[in-house]
Amino acid sequence: MTDLTKTTLSFHPLEPLRLPLVNRLYKTHYPAGKAKKDEIIWIGETATSIEAVVRFQQYDDFQLMTGMLVAPQLRQQGFGLALLNACHLQLMAKPCYCFAFSHLESLYLKAQFSVIADDALPLSLAHRIERYRVGGKALTPMLYQAG
Repeated sequence: MTDLTKTTLSFHPLEPLRLPLVNRLYKTHYPAGKAKKDEIIWIGETATSIEAVVRFQQYDDFQLMTGMLVAPQLRQQGFGLALLNACHLQLMAKPCYCFAFSHLESLYLKAQFSVIADDALPLSLAHRIERYRVGGKALTPMLYQAG
């Protein structure tokens, strides 16, 4: 077994040809997630495998950060926050919203997201979060607000 305390990840945008590898990670750990070609995708990887991913869906005036995943064996070690810090320029490109699972709200607060009211969301996202909640997901709308 490897010593996970010595694990290091390099963070960078995904090369499009590697999209199937990200979808394999989702299929293994988060089957509802599926990366698409029209998204901007950032990854964290070791020398041998992709271990973290986050996607940005692009809209005209804003973006939605979605599909954040860190492999279960690497959680609670700061890799999620490190991934978000690494993609700071993407987060700043245009207003960036996310729907945080309630148990991850503190992670996003550390990454400079702020909780916002549903009525502060663009209309298309307000409809989407409403649909997700009807489906039973406990989600908090947030907006990236780095200084």
